[in-house]
Amino acid sequence: QVQLVETGGGLVQAGGSLRLSCVASGVIFSIDAMGWYRQAPGKQRELVAVIFSSGSTNYEISVKGRFTISRDNAKNTVYLQMNSLKPEDTAVYYCNIELGPGVTYWGQGTQVTVSS
Repeated sequence: QVQLVETGGGLVQAGGSLRLSCVASGVIFSIDAMGWYRQAPGKQRELVAVIFSSGSTNYEISVKGRFTISRDNAKNTVYLQMNSLKPEDTAVYYCNIELGPGVTYWGQGTQVTVSS
């Protein structure tokens, strides 16, 4: 059983910053990829950023240069530093990890609200 716990969401004014954290616990030998997704009301869930075991990263184009994903392998933790937040970043943010092909887990989600 693997569990993900996200923290760090909240309400912030446009231009502000938030840092999301996600800790994975349970029987985990290695994590191939760790990522953050978001889902705004009435929209599909979308990938925000992902970091692979190699350290390489990918970002959704609208967050490039504003968000930074990082991971601490010793702590099975992934972070998302979000700067220069915009109202359109408002969404529920979900943590996702991939332990292997087709083996993925999701967090419960954390609300991020950016006021204009």
